[in-house]
Amino acid sequence: MELWDYVVDTAHEWSLRGCTIRMMFALVIGTLIGIDRGMKRRGAGIKTHTLVCLGSAMVMMTSEYMFVNYDEGLDLSRMGAQVVSGVGFLGVGTIIVTGRNQVRGLTTAAGLWACACIGLAAGIGFIEGAMICLILVMFTLQVMTKVDYIAHKYAKVYDLYLEFESNRCMASFVSEVRNSGCKLAHFELSKNKIKGEGPTAIATIEVRDKKMRPELLNTIRQMEFVKYVEEL
Repeated sequence: MELWDYVVDTAHEWSLRGCTIRMMFALVIGTLIGIDRGMKRRGAGIKTHTLVCLGSAMVMMTSEYMFVNYDEGLDLSRMGAQVVSGVGFLGVGTIIVTGRNQVRGLTTAAGLWACACIGLAAGIGFIEGAMICLILVMFTLQVMTKVDYIAHKYAKVYDLYLEFESNRCMASFVSEVRNSGCKLAHFELSKNKIKGEGPTAIATIEVRDKKMRPELLNTIRQMEFVKYVEEL
């Protein structure tokens, strides 16, 4: 604990040692969060998260430098506020909508934003808060992923991606789903991007019991007019 107290107290100081500790801590933060994203092959990996965190820390230290050396009436939060809003352009670059209307990259975008916020805390010397937030972010990325999977597994509402032979099959499909005792909450039909192929659709289906999901999926696969089906 003595070493930790020394690191924290030094980080609070406006000195070369304090600034070095802040930047090194920002480097560790970005690397740890980036490793999780990189291992899952997301758009923004180790280098992106590390650069965002280091840049945020640098912005906050620059604000403090201006406050200490030039104008004591300067608002330290102004430059930091621009980072919080400006890092959004990186987040937008990681979010994509696939051909099956699946949204990818939201967690990575949120991770970049959180990484920038932690970097700002490290840059101003708030090491304790940055450490607590880092632990909680890593907990969210590692543990909550499993919780999210379990919640999806036991959900009674789920989406299906379907490919049909022709538009004339739509009425038969809707009738089959309703006859199976399930509710068709949403049905979005779109043209297949492959020329000469039948239409595609995203169907949101609500079942009374989660045990009905595999049964319904098998039923749909056995329909002659359904060429392909996948649970999203």
